[in-house]
Amino acid sequence: MTKITKVAVLAGGSSDEREVSLRSGAAVVAALIEGGYEVLQLDPAHRTLDYEQQIEGCDVAFPAIHGKGGEDGSLQAWLEAKQIPYVGADSIVSAICFDKWHYKQKLQDAGLPVPVGHLVDEAEFWQSPMIQAPFVLKPYDGGSSVDTFIIRDIADIDRQALSTAFTRHPQMLVETLVDGQEITVAIFGDVVLPVIEIIPPVDGEFDYENKYNGKTRELCPPISISREVQEEAKELVLEIHKMLGLRDMSRTDIMIDETGKLFVLETNTVPGLTGQSLFPKAAAAAGYGMVDLTSMLVEAALARSKS
Repeated sequence: MTKITKVAVLAGGSSDEREVSLRSGAAVVAALIEGGYEVLQLDPAHRTLDYEQQIEGCDVAFPAIHGKGGEDGSLQAWLEAKQIPYVGADSIVSAICFDKWHYKQKLQDAGLPVPVGHLVDEAEFWQSPMIQAPFVLKPYDGGSSVDTFIIRDIADIDRQALSTAFTRHPQMLVETLVDGQEITVAIFGDVVLPVIEIIPPVDGEFDYENKYNGKTRELCPPISISREVQEEAKELVLEIHKMLGLRDMSRTDIMIDETGKLFVLETNTVPGLTGQSLFPKAAAAAGYGMVDLTSMLVEAALARSKS
């Protein structure tokens, strides 16, 4: 009798992105069960006495934890130490991509286009000349637009909210705001998926609220991005994917300014997998449903463990 592969789906965690992670985990669990796998969902934030034994009893782990403890390489390093096969980037690459400052420097060293920016504490922020022009302030070690400020006029900033954010993140990344069109490009295995154009609501930004309230339009195929720019973006993202040594899946966010120049914002190693998430939407446009998507990711992880 053929042995059924047992998968540990890790979701939740204790980062600011916990709720999104739980939704990603639920989507992965449902797809894997439909795909014929035996699935055990575990939340590292609520470790039972036999938590470690439960994971070790599975054939492969599927991390669906966003933010600290899931994307920063710590979970991956633990799985590597336990010799448990898992889906996604390894611990070293995960750590590089999670640290947006380190990531930015890596791309700059390779001559790839990124917005101008630097790390600041709260006092340095108010002294920075960058805040005299439109800017973005965000955690260098977070995601899902949590504690991200997109500011076009410093007079409009919520000082209390900003001070609270600096309490949670003693250093943050301030970058020049690239005004233009936003796209995201995902890679599944070694396949570059179709480009998605992100259009926030009129007079709105692609911030945390608009990312999840359904008011942002996510178009695949794009309606206002030329084929030439789409191909340029795909080539750039594939170069980043290969240069950093990413595997299984990644999703890179890019801004296109009014001259058509591309600026890379970040690469996600554990992209969202909810029904609203961009990675599954891009995969679906390429013909991969969630069942196929999750099954192929699990099988890729298992194949690595046997090679």
